[in-house]
Amino acid sequence: MDKQAIAERLVRLRGKKSRETVAKACGISTLALAMYEQGERIPRDDIKIRLSKYYKKSVDFIFFN
Repeated sequence: MDKQAIAERLVRLRGKKSRETVAKACGISTLALAMYEQGERIPRDDIKIRLSKYYKKSVDFIFFN
């Protein structure tokens, strides 16, 4: 997994939505989302699923391409 590629993909998917909006919808903290988007951490599998459902993209597309 390339943390930087995942981070860039997450930022691109979020678009103009605020981190707070996405984090709240996914049940995670804004700080956690920021860390994922900055390539500092990779989310746990359950968070990957929540993010993929929110963005309507597959887990593979977001985290493994």
